[in-house]
Amino acid sequence: MALLTSLFAGVSGLKNHQSMMDVIGNNIANVNTIGFKGSRVTFSDTFNQFVKAGTNPTGTTGGTNSFQIGLGMKVNSIDRNWNQGTFERTGIVTDLALQGNGMFVLKSDGQKFFSRAGAFIFDASGKLVSPQNGAIVQGKVASEDGVIPPGNNLQDIVIDTNMKLPAISTSNISWGGNLKSNSDLTRTQEVMQRGNINSSAVAVGESTPALKVSVYSEYGQEYKLETSYTKTADNVYTLNWKLLDSNGDAVVPNGAEVTSGTIANLTFEESANGSWELNAASKALFDDVNNRVNVPSNNIDLTFDGTILTQNSSTYTVSASADNNRTPNIVSGSVTVFDSLGTDHQVTLKFCKIDDNLWNWTASVPGISTIDGKPVNSQGTILFNPDGTIDSANISPNDPQLTFMPAGGAETTIIDLNFGEGFSGVTQTSSSSVVSALQQNGSPSASLSNMNIDQYGNIVGIFSNGSSKNLAQIMVATFNNLNGLISVGDNMYSAYANSGEPRISSLGEETNTTVQSGALEQSNVDLSEEFTKMIVSQRGFQANARVITTADSLLQEITNLIR
Repeated sequence: MALLTSLFAGVSGLKNHQSMMDVIGNNIANVNTIGFKGSRVTFSDTFNQFVKAGTNPTGTTGGTNSFQIGLGMKVNSIDRNWNQGTFERTGIVTDLALQGNGMFVLKSDGQKFFSRAGAFIFDASGKLVSPQNGAIVQGKVASEDGVIPPGNNLQDIVIDTNMKLPAISTSNISWGGNLKSNSDLTRTQEVMQRGNINSSAVAVGESTPALKVSVYSEYGQEYKLETSYTKTADNVYTLNWKLLDSNGDAVVPNGAEVTSGTIANLTFEESANGSWELNAASKALFDDVNNRVNVPSNNIDLTFDGTILTQNSSTYTVSASADNNRTPNIVSGSVTVFDSLGTDHQVTLKFCKIDDNLWNWTASVPGISTIDGKPVNSQGTILFNPDGTIDSANISPNDPQLTFMPAGGAETTIIDLNFGEGFSGVTQTSSSSVVSALQQNGSPSASLSNMNIDQYGNIVGIFSNGSSKNLAQIMVATFNNLNGLISVGDNMYSAYANSGEPRISSLGEETNTTVQSGALEQSNVDLSEEFTKMIVSQRGFQANARVITTADSLLQEITNLIR
């Protein structure tokens, strides 16, 4: 009987060490299988046969132990090792590697499967699938506005690769920057004329050559001031002036305004040193308020100063300059905006100083952008506080806007101009002047050009205009007992009796799992460990085989007793 027991014990050892070798072989075969989790075998002994039962101690005798002979061994468990595998970079956006305990949820023929292998592709219909069997990755698909729905209801992740974004008309521009507080006024204040009039070269009734000088309005608009001198008598001249626009055309007066005029009876007299200069009465004419160039509708207001002119027979050298040729103080910034058809237009914002703490602003689009081919301007003023901050109540008009009808059939574009408040936005301090658009909300139409997947499984579409939009979110499942899952092949598992129900959740804190795009999780099989186990399995098998051969030899000796 004992010999038969040892035989059966040896057979159980052979059989179960063979099972151990099968597991080791499977692990080694899958050493390069993505997302593979290795398995291990543990053994336990089987029932033990009583040879003698133990007894309790008594008052006169001691207790005795039980005698048992084991009946061999059996497989105690075959468990998976769910430790994290290493990541291999692939650079393919749809290759995904999970860090944590979560598992991808896949759906095939109406049945849910779970996997750690994240080598996915988009099929012809835009579904994110496993290329092995076409199982569809599950998650949540965003709305047209890019909003991921709440909850954990799963959907097939489908991305329309021909997706396009409609054009968004710009409706708001936020501006920022600084206007230098001690800047000169933008408006031209004085035109200075200097030099000599050649008395012999200009006959009575004739005029000197016309001079043109650039002058600027309070809003920084450029005009040309044309001047000349007509000789009305010996040593007597009349100054002629005319205001022209930037193209050289005469400015049309608005009502009773004066856009051209004269200063008469400018008389030269010989001074004590022999030079011919304007007499005191003529010099006083330049200070006469009636001799100013004042055109309110064009925001022009300047004076002449020709008090240092001379007249003699020397060469004609008369010249004119505006504010000693200083550059007008115009602070500007530009930004590209879009109409309802996605056509881009250039909006320019200019600031011009008109007084301490007081600035004009002008927002404009060029004529090429408008339906009638004429430029459109919107103007107003900003009064800064003594500390350089801005109050919305001190902006005129209170709700500044730029409105224009774009060329090409788009809707009327109405843009709110946001100059900020306090020290947020446009300020006025002693720092250098600079103004720029901080942001604008319009965009042209665009097509989907690329996709990114972040660590929380959000699939973000990148469009040709640089805009981005959430398209979908990958969800994962977690289980109370991962070892309760059963493998169904193709790197997939299915929930089974002792796994518990899958908990579907988002990546992140909820599942303590994140995903790495452009990488794959490798098998967690350790070859050195598997080879060591292979040696142990081989020696165990070998030893159990020796038990069988030895028991066989003993049986042979018994059968030989009858001879």
